[in-house]
Amino acid sequence: MAHDSLHRYLFDGVSVRGELVQLSETYQQLTGGKDYPAPVKQMLGELLVATSLLTATLKFEGSITVQIQGEGPVSLVVVNGNHNQVMRGTSRWQDDLPESASFKELVGKGQMVITIEPEKGERYQGIVALEADTLEACLEDYFARSEQLKTRLWLRTGEFEGQARAAGMLLQILPGDESKEEEFDHLAQLTDTVKNEELFSLEAQDVLYRLYHQEEVKVYEPESVTFKCTCSRERSASAIAAIERQEVEQMVIESGNIKLHCDYCGADYEFDSVDISAIFDQTNPSSGTVH
Repeated sequence: MAHDSLHRYLFDGVSVRGELVQLSETYQQLTGGKDYPAPVKQMLGELLVATSLLTATLKFEGSITVQIQGEGPVSLVVVNGNHNQVMRGTSRWQDDLPESASFKELVGKGQMVITIEPEKGERYQGIVALEADTLEACLEDYFARSEQLKTRLWLRTGEFEGQARAAGMLLQILPGDESKEEEFDHLAQLTDTVKNEELFSLEAQDVLYRLYHQEEVKVYEPESVTFKCTCSRERSASAIAAIERQEVEQMVIESGNIKLHCDYCGADYEFDSVDISAIFDQTNPSSGTVH
């Protein structure tokens, strides 16, 4: 089957839209940079699916970042995705997490921060307290409060044929037609019957037919979902250049070099004294260096 793709669909005669995303390589690459404990890997997979579904709701070119910030053993889970379905994410946690801990136990008291950044236009940020017991319910609460749109999400992670898989679905009433709640509830009940093995093993069209074979469903062309980190040696050098040169040179004297680590993909970038001189001489041509 075709993995790592997102499908949008509409119900004929009903003002409800849906999305279905199925991920394998993207999930494996996103979690491959660190030795994530099983509960954190699951939470990252669920947030990856959710962010992909949310990114697909964008009506413009830009990105969405979804952060879970908590006071529990998992202090941060964050996933970023853009309108091209390019995803990245990471997490911070304490050691010795209980394998069977719930979302609420892992995060504790905290908040979810959703940041929407259009390439053209103003940045928007929504914050909602993590009062529900699951990530799905927290996101549904966000939509109810911030968008005033009835929304349901289904987020699943697991294994199929020995490979990590993540998948999920979204249903949402179209803006301006909240009178269709009865039809929405009926479709949500049908979607509640979806099984993990169906989401992980079947083609999207087959999943949708099993769920909605008595409905008229229009399915659009799928979009590919990929993992890609935007870090680079050049970006790391730019970050160093933003610090006072004297402070940076002192760090090199004390440590021998400067190491920058990317939490998203696990890449490491090292800069020695020669590299540091080159960075600041290029940044400040008035230093007398000829380029």
